[in-house]
Amino acid sequence: MSESLESRAKTAPCCVRSPLRPKDTKAYAEILKALADETRLSIIGLLAAANGELCVCDIEAHVKHLSQPTISHHLKQLREAGLVTSERRGSWVYYAIDKGAVARLRDFANLLGG
Repeated sequence: MSESLESRAKTAPCCVRSPLRPKDTKAYAEILKALADETRLSIIGLLAAANGELCVCDIEAHVKHLSQPTISHHLKQLREAGLVTSERRGSWVYYAIDKGAVARLRDFANLLGG
């Protein structure tokens, strides 16, 4: 015997509730916005492959087609989004993937069912 439309309407929720609260979306939006650029993705890939930190000189050597100020801009975007950390040592800056960012991206993937 099939359930009537009326009884299903009484038990079904009127709307779908998202596990993602509006206050959480800003942080994810900033991360995803920073990752929505080929150069920044390339830098993240380089840092991930290094499995540690890299000197900015190594990053500049990898992204040869861009000027130093443009690379600095991309690194700033990644830093502000919380995707990378930086540490100045003398005249060089060393960058690494922020472990907290990896966890936040994993949490976001889980929200999507991944």
